[in-house]
Amino acid sequence: MTTKDKKQAFLDACMEKYEADSNGDHILTMAQLRDVASDFGLKYAPQWLIKDPANKVGKALFKLPALGEVTKVHASRLVQAAEQYEPTTPQVDNSVKTEAAYVVSSLTGDIVPKKDKSFVSFGDYSSIKSIIASRQFYPIFITGLSGNGKTFGVTQACAEKNRELIRVNITIETDEDDLLGGYRLRDGQTVWQNGPVIEAMERGAVLLLDEIDLASNKIMCLQPILEGSGVYVKKINKFVKPKLGFNVIATANTKGQGSDDGKFIGTNVLNEAFLERFPVTFEQQYPTAKVEEKIVAQKLASAGKRDQKFAHNLVTWADVIRKTYIDGGCDEIISTRRLVHIAEAYGIFKNKMKAISVCTNRFDEDTKSSFTDLYTKVDSGASVEQILSDKKAAEEAEILSEKKSDDSEEDSEDDFSV
Repeated sequence: MTTKDKKQAFLDACMEKYEADSNGDHILTMAQLRDVASDFGLKYAPQWLIKDPANKVGKALFKLPALGEVTKVHASRLVQAAEQYEPTTPQVDNSVKTEAAYVVSSLTGDIVPKKDKSFVSFGDYSSIKSIIASRQFYPIFITGLSGNGKTFGVTQACAEKNRELIRVNITIETDEDDLLGGYRLRDGQTVWQNGPVIEAMERGAVLLLDEIDLASNKIMCLQPILEGSGVYVKKINKFVKPKLGFNVIATANTKGQGSDDGKFIGTNVLNEAFLERFPVTFEQQYPTAKVEEKIVAQKLASAGKRDQKFAHNLVTWADVIRKTYIDGGCDEIISTRRLVHIAEAYGIFKNKMKAISVCTNRFDEDTKSSFTDLYTKVDSGASVEQILSDKKAAEEAEILSEKKSDDSEEDSEDDFSV
């Protein structure tokens, strides 16, 4: 089933489950969208639907689009890009022909990560550290929401165990040339330069493939490497065997099955045979409130601002937002990374509300305003339970007010018709 078919199936299910209004429009709440999403095995409402401003008609209210409207904007962008594209002819100098030399290494200096004094371990950190410390070849797949410390945990485990780490940020364009190596122009001569994978194998280092679920099928060149048996580099006719200590760790926001809900745009379905070569998968969750408070407090201290109350309030604030997000009350979430950014901003600007403001500017104006108001309540001493209770009561009152307004308009129309 294509992506377009999946979108149409979701829209059909929504229309079948919930009736249209008097205008023939299907307007659903966030909770209703999540209800339908659960029928498809999804945890969240599809991002392709709720992130489109054209579909948002009110607070947590969305109008179902026709499928043509969903794809129309993408098509127009492609047409625009095609019109603006100007092909260029590469300049090739055939006057000089030199034999390619083999460059053994392209890395210099110490590639062991530095220890971060503010780091706080949690989740499966000890298990990941044990695998790294063993120096055995045992590939690891780490999955979890954005900003919850997947990559940071790996770098700190390598720092603690004094292991060399080579990190590669994967994109859909990443291919064999990027990973294994290729011919490069150096000082007027064509030379071979090892890619990060070959470098890690020959050094016995840890190879970190970050955001692996953004990759295309071009990463299938890693199949033999994930078996630990080495790889034949055909361009230079050389077989590279991994040195003792070499290992592969991959991080992703999904489990390699894509993101049907559209939450992580750009992620792809990875080949099952590729995924099968990772013996273990760790699911990274956000840290508990106690651990997260310690993380933020230490980051504040390293920024020159020891403020336990501010750390506590930030974690409480994030907790309320995450619970609201899960219940479908908002479209965005505050990650642990975002809290760390706020702590760092506070150290720079010396102003709590400015730190929160500049670090939430990435959200739309309504969301930012809502988050700022929420923090004000937390700062005044309100508990998580009280805030969530007040929020629920306010939403119910708003729904009731809208219903009364609709009823009033209907009565007015009846009077006019008489």
